[in-house]
Amino acid sequence: MDISVIIPVFNKAEYVELCLESVLEQDVESFEVIAVNDGSSDESGAICDDMARRYPNLRVLHVKNGGVTAARRIGLENAKGEYVTFVDADDVMKPLGLAALLYTIQTTGADEVVATYDTQYGKHVKTGIVGNVDPDWMIRKLLSASARFCVLWGVVFRRKWLEGCLDTPRVVRSGEDILMQILYLLKRPKVVFIPDSVYIYTDGLPNQRFMTLEEQQTYDAVLRNAIGERWEEFADNYTLRRIKMYENFIDCRMFDVLSPYYDDLRTALTKNIPLADRIAVMLPPMLAYIPIHLRKLLYRK
Repeated sequence: MDISVIIPVFNKAEYVELCLESVLEQDVESFEVIAVNDGSSDESGAICDDMARRYPNLRVLHVKNGGVTAARRIGLENAKGEYVTFVDADDVMKPLGLAALLYTIQTTGADEVVATYDTQYGKHVKTGIVGNVDPDWMIRKLLSASARFCVLWGVVFRRKWLEGCLDTPRVVRSGEDILMQILYLLKRPKVVFIPDSVYIYTDGLPNQRFMTLEEQQTYDAVLRNAIGERWEEFADNYTLRRIKMYENFIDCRMFDVLSPYYDDLRTALTKNIPLADRIAVMLPPMLAYIPIHLRKLLYRK
């Protein structure tokens, strides 16, 4: 078995059949598809079961709802492929997409291959990067919220390197894909970027979650522990990520988060942190709201 495609499914009855068909019709000789029905309350599980009767390389696992990371972990534990890629149940894999990912990882000896993608509106989102990429550069981009590349889908991983990368506590429901990728990159894999568009991302669905303070604290603790001995290399990037999260809280008028959780940011500021972010932390929260909110409005445009 060359590659396993893992698809977590939770209440995606409207999308899952098209998603599965797009994967199961890929022109690859040896691959399996694992759909993990994460306690769906709609017809998602039944749709997956019906398709499994038609496609012998589709396995459906029905599990108690445990969140998307747990569903991916269960899929990984049952995977037989040497390589793994993830697909979201409301997205589509483009024809020949799986073949492009598999060919590249096999011919380059990479541990991870990152492709590009389109939205359902036909917009092509490219990285402008081709060839070997420093995993440390990717970590810094992910930490500073400036990554412009596929994080989880549109990516193929060497399965054995994923061990320990999907153990995120369930309280973390947002940004878990970024955390998984960072944990993987900290192992210093060989990463190759390709220009091929292999995936269609369904943009605009109401599935974005906002991190609670408890979730953010857990997320930061996991990330800080993972960085471990390489702390000096990534300290500023880690701090910048915390500032970005702080700015999200302030933009939602949650002014009480500065103390005690974020108060220490003021002592962690260095010249490597962008001036606008340093100012946002130094200002009183209610006053900082104005420039933070304006910056976010401009970014959304």
